[in-house]
Amino acid sequence: MSFKVGDIMTKEVVTVSLGKTVQETVEIMNEKEIGCVVVVKDNTPVGIVTERDVLKKIVVEGKDPKKTKVEEIMSSPLITGSPDMTLEDAAKLLVLKRIKKLPIVEKGKLIGIITLFDIVRWEPLAVNILKKALAAEKLPPHMKKFLKE
Repeated sequence: MSFKVGDIMTKEVVTVSLGKTVQETVEIMNEKEIGCVVVVKDNTPVGIVTERDVLKKIVVEGKDPKKTKVEEIMSSPLITGSPDMTLEDAAKLLVLKRIKKLPIVEKGKLIGIITLFDIVRWEPLAVNILKKALAAEKLPPHMKKFLKE
């Protein structure tokens, strides 16, 4: 059976609005025990903030999270998927774009999110799917060690 992204995506996506501070955003992430939030403007997704963004753009650079706004550190433009994508297509997009979280959008509205972990958890043949999907594509060097036979 081939799953679609809409079958396994998390539908309850935590969002923050432009203008929130990184401090407020991290407090929400800690409270909800999540690794990212989608940044929205007028309920339209415009970016994503991950734990890695906070580490690289706040901690390493020594910025004040109480004064820094999420739009200063969010990843944008936002790479998104659709609920009717196959898990193979979603896995390929995640690996080729070197991202771990994919917000799912339909008609401009955020309706879910899927992670590389979700795909691996739900698709028992995930490694074979990645091998097949990426056979004609240049695989990032750090992934080659995971796909050896």
